[in-house]
Amino acid sequence: MASSKSPASKPFPKKTPANDAGKSPSELIDARITELNDWRGALLSRLRSLIRDADAGITEEWKWNTPVWSCGGIICTGETYKKVVKLTFAKGAALADPARLFNSSLDGNVRRAIDFPEGSTVDEPTLRTLIQAAVKLNKST
Repeated sequence: MASSKSPASKPFPKKTPANDAGKSPSELIDARITELNDWRGALLSRLRSLIRDADAGITEEWKWNTPVWSCGGIICTGETYKKVVKLTFAKGAALADPARLFNSSLDGNVRRAIDFPEGSTVDEPTLRTLIQAAVKLNKST
């Protein structure tokens, strides 16, 4: 029998559970990584470290029940799905991507994303350069 809830009944933006309301963004991101307890948590942790190390001014936020990294505006979000960890760059369409890291959300006018399926290779130097370009773009606008 089909569920009586329609997909439209899901609340948006997603809300942080009430028992997490007093936690810092970093604590909430730690909890997300821990609760995943599989390759997605390990990858999200690795991407988080890379993002934070790319620029000393990057801060962590928690919006839409999702990790967010900012510096002069949102750089990217770190969403986790069953088959991918996704970094969505808020102003990705305005960033040069000669290495073609962006592989998702390519049709939009603003955002671009990188989907990392299980076992994918992370080109850390190139991703670091992309993150630094996003910081520079945020600071210039």
